Amino acid sequence: MLSMCRMTLAAATVLAISLATPVLAASKSAEAAKVPAVAAAPAPEAKAAPPAKATPQERAEIARLDPLARAAFWTNQVQIDPRDPVAGVNLAQALRGLGRYEEAAAAAGAVLIMAPDNMDALLETARAHVERGQGFYAVEPLTHAMQLAPKDWRPVSLMAIAYEQTSRDAEALASHRAAVALAPDAPVPLANLAMYLAGHDKLGEAEAMLRRAAAMPSANAQVRQNLAMVLGLQGRVAEAEPLLRRDLPPEQANANLALLRAANSGPATRSWDAVRAQ
Repeated sequence: MLSMCRMTLAAATVLAISLATPVLAASKSAEAAKVPAVAAAPAPEAKAAPPAKATPQERAEIARLDPLARAAFWTNQVQIDPRDPVAGVNLAQALRGLGRYEEAAAAAGAVLIMAPDNMDALLETARAHVERGQGFYAVEPLTHAMQLAPKDWRPVSLMAIAYEQTSRDAEALASHRAAVALAPDAPVPLANLAMYLAGHDKLGEAEAMLRRAAAMPSANAQVRQNLAMVLGLQGRVAEAEPLLRRDLPPEQANANLALLRAANSGPATRSWDAVRAQ
């Protein structure tokens, strides 16, 4: 009620002034009409919120997708936060899965610029170089990784393969044995030692080691495929076939069986490279 009274009083005051000075009011109105209207200032545009990083659950779910989808996802995550080491390492892994080894090494290398002691980035850098057949460039990051974690078999086993690729056979064999000694119950270092022996015409020893490795609970498809190859190179293609078909699509299994049969019908040499578990 008080508000209404004040409004009424104000209106009455304005009316009284207008009636008392009509000429002045008219003059002011005319002058006001000559003044151009001032445009209202535009409201400032709201800034778009920066894209959010994926949640831990979303990141876990992406691991089940194929390398191409993972590469796209982790590329986006790196763009959102270039200093995220987990995103950088996962991008390197995905690119390596696509066979884009130089890009994988570069992605892992970007992580090492910010975090030179990041173990996962050191290993991914080495894996990228080893898988493109350039083990020489894996030696430096692996040396650093071994200094950081002297009890970890992974850099030691990778170093053995890098030494193989640089024709340092004695050091390769010593490193393979050292990796197995560090992790006697792990299938990967045992399988890698077996493939080294297979490459030096010790197929019987290699088979025995691969059978042990394949029987371990954590053995992966690569271990079984290496066993299939060693069996096939000994002329036992029928034994190799179930292992090949267990883990490979029919077209690839048929192609590998054809290679094994061709190897046994020609000179006794290895006709396709061992794919080591890393």
